[in-house]
Amino acid sequence: MNTLEHKVALITGATSGIGRAAALLFAGEGARVIVNGRRADELAQLVADIEAHGGRAVALPGDVREESIAAELVSLARERFGRLDIAVNNAGSMGEMLPVPELSRESWQDTIDANLTGTFLGAKYQLPALAERGGALIVTSSFVGHTVGMPGTAAYAASKAGLIGLVQTIAAEWGAKGIRANAILPGGTDTPANVANAPGADAGVRGFVEGLHALKRMAAPEEIARAMLFLASDAASFVTGSAFLVDGGVSISRT
Repeated sequence: MNTLEHKVALITGATSGIGRAAALLFAGEGARVIVNGRRADELAQLVADIEAHGGRAVALPGDVREESIAAELVSLARERFGRLDIAVNNAGSMGEMLPVPELSRESWQDTIDANLTGTFLGAKYQLPALAERGGALIVTSSFVGHTVGMPGTAAYAASKAGLIGLVQTIAAEWGAKGIRANAILPGGTDTPANVANAPGADAGVRGFVEGLHALKRMAAPEEIARAMLFLASDAASFVTGSAFLVDGGVSISRT
């Protein structure tokens, strides 16, 4: 039997990178998936790719900062698949990278809303649905703001650190109802959003980012998705409230 056979999983930020890899992996492991992101065309292609391999998926485009989207995603899970077992709150933004005195309040708020408030809104509607049978809630945090401070990342670091506090509270509040809540903290991952893949970035930037890690490379999105699969599965049945580092040793490397 596949790891997530008969499970229903909701994944935000699924148009590319880690979210897309997680959607494909979870569907391949038997889950029926609801995928969300802001780019409708990319979501439609993701659903087509899942269905081409025998999986089942449905998409709802939208911005997780809108409370109505959070509610609609859970309603869609119930309508199409009758339940919700797994929620992966992966959507987020790096935001504007500037020193604190140069960061506008509007830019700060936009990053906080995308990363922290969007996850709060998602959990607000996901938790009652997950509590019906017990389940797993996963959020994508970061080593930035947890084990490492990086210049120019004030809003990003604050929002990602806040996610860990949110997850710990959810774990304490909802553990008796059979819900496990965990934060996954990826290291540098080879996605379109990575600074090494930004327009104009050269091999020197990639080499610097890779060299920060003990493993001297970045992760493939599929590697982070496999860690999410562990947290979503019964293999992690006694894991809750954790800040789960999947960072290639970037937090401990000084070489």
